[in-house]
Amino acid sequence: MNQVYEKVVRCYESIKDRLPFTPRVALVLGSGLGDYADTIEVKGEISYSDIKDFPVSTVPGHEGKFIFGFVKDVPVVCMKGRVHYYEGYPITDVVLPARLMKMMGAQILFLTNASGGINPSFSAGSFMLIKDHISCFAPNPLIGANIEEFGCRFPDMSSVYDKELQEIIRKTAREQNIPLGEGIYVQLTGPSFESPAEIKMLRSLGADAVGMSTVVEAIAANHMGMRICGISCVANLAAGMTDNPLTHEEVQEASKKAAPLFRQLITGSIAAFDN
Repeated sequence: MNQVYEKVVRCYESIKDRLPFTPRVALVLGSGLGDYADTIEVKGEISYSDIKDFPVSTVPGHEGKFIFGFVKDVPVVCMKGRVHYYEGYPITDVVLPARLMKMMGAQILFLTNASGGINPSFSAGSFMLIKDHISCFAPNPLIGANIEEFGCRFPDMSSVYDKELQEIIRKTAREQNIPLGEGIYVQLTGPSFESPAEIKMLRSLGADAVGMSTVVEAIAANHMGMRICGISCVANLAAGMTDNPLTHEEVQEASKKAAPLFRQLITGSIAAFDN
């Protein structure tokens, strides 16, 4: 059996008896957005440190636990804190949580993150619906022997972000009068913020926002046949777009300020998924 697959199975076997239900939606909360978990009707929690062989998040603002509960009437497993490639984990560990949530039964993966804005129309606190992505320098999580239990050797990537789910998010934003931009998200490795020259390059490639997560998780989830959607909270303008230096504290602060509208948008969208 494939060692990467065996590790996901060990994680699942160590917690399967603690799952309060089969989740329908898997929600990943990005930097500064973890407080959304407080709005969920919680039915159970599992700390990452309690899961056999599970990678533990080391980043401030990423608490590190699965929360099981209901958003409206929709059963959700929520990741309060994610694992990043820059923390030193192999890329297969970075996407292990997404694979584990699929093994729990989740059919939809809802990805969120805090990002730097490249599109000049964005400002701190803007929301961007992710329509497509670019992976830059982060290794593809499917490299190595294919895991047949998850999917095919050469998965199609032409429609990673589910168009029906995108339209539900757009409609929810319109109904709640929440400004929602759209664009292409690019993942770099981090942990250093990008240089002005790198941002100029990414802008020329067509990127609208940049961050250090999300794309590799989307690739792994797409491989497994999950339906995927994503919203990026633009926490600051990227390097070279302003004269201000970039800090992680700025990212957290901007995300927290945007949190009330973020809660409305996420809750309304997930509730509409169920219909």
